Amino acid sequence: MADEIAELRHAIHREPEIGLDLPKTQAKVLAALEGLPLEITTGRALSSVTAVLRGGRPGPVVLLRGDMDALPVTEETQLPYASTVPGVMHACGHDGHTAMLAGAARLLSARQAELPGSVIFMFQPGEEGCAGARYMIDEGVLDAAGKRPVAAYALHLSSQRLPCGMFSTRPGAMLAAADQITVTVHGRGGHASVPHRAADPIVVACEMVTALQTLVTRKFDVFDPVVITVGSFHAGTTDNVIPDEAVFLATARSFSQESRSALAELVPRLIGDIARGHGLTAEAIYAAEYPVTVNDAAEAAFAAETVAAAFGPERSELAEFPITGAEDFSYVLDQVPGAFVMLGACPPATDPLTAPTNHSAMATFDDAALADGTALYAELALRRLART
Repeated sequence: MADEIAELRHAIHREPEIGLDLPKTQAKVLAALEGLPLEITTGRALSSVTAVLRGGRPGPVVLLRGDMDALPVTEETQLPYASTVPGVMHACGHDGHTAMLAGAARLLSARQAELPGSVIFMFQPGEEGCAGARYMIDEGVLDAAGKRPVAAYALHLSSQRLPCGMFSTRPGAMLAAADQITVTVHGRGGHASVPHRAADPIVVACEMVTALQTLVTRKFDVFDPVVITVGSFHAGTTDNVIPDEAVFLATARSFSQESRSALAELVPRLIGDIARGHGLTAEAIYAAEYPVTVNDAAEAAFAAETVAAAFGPERSELAEFPITGAEDFSYVLDQVPGAFVMLGACPPATDPLTAPTNHSAMATFDDAALADGTALYAELALRRLART
């Protein structure tokens, strides 16, 4: 099946789609599942696909998830199956996740008679900032088989750090919570040659940017880290005009509810204090987005044991630290015990330590990892159903 899985991935890669509405990707998934003994439903608010495989013997339910959406990135890989859609690219490996999950549906369907329970295949749009998992939960994906899953698993390809075929997971926090900070500083515009007659919002906003970094190091425990990165800063139109306002956006990452709550309180207060100190006003909107992705300790250990049993212990890494990226699979793990597992897909000729990262226009994922990911999806479901 490896070639067919790769072909599906390439087809999805050529026609990437962003957000919650992925009609072409959805159609490719439905075609890949055609003829299998699955109960299939599609989403109402999004282009999701939920497929239920009912085993030949009674038993519990396990959920397997693969996300399907792409990113607003202009691809520069020059691959023969590179994106044909300007400004859109599968730069985070979701095309591979979708193809692997479809492959796992085929593998498990071939063993339907021996399955002691049911499997939910969750093909999810909108992971990249649209909270597609939450939409699918609201539409009933967790109850699609008639009862809640006893466990849920997701795989994620990595274009760097992990060698191709290496699996990595850990108990507890696996990925960070991600929140957005939007700051608008209101000043008073004027001529740049007489700044004392204006109220310059740019200088004050710049002070806020650096003060946020000091906040990180002086208000938070180094062993419960947070990250604040300003990724967008806009003000003014030309060199000799002081503008009326400056606006910047930042992301905040944290690994505990305590730190996340502290960020939501301290960041707006700091912004307001700095603005008032300069006689200006500012609005700081702290918007909670994805929660911490927390692996159940027992399920993370089970996933690592399954990797070791199926592929050998040398292919299983216990990650020392969580990842500062964020995931909306966190919403699933808030309700169902489970594990999020990384899978290295760095091409063999590339050094994993210097390879382009996920979300890069040059990110490349080796097809050799697809068969391993497909097999692990199926093994996790088979072994977990057999345990209960």
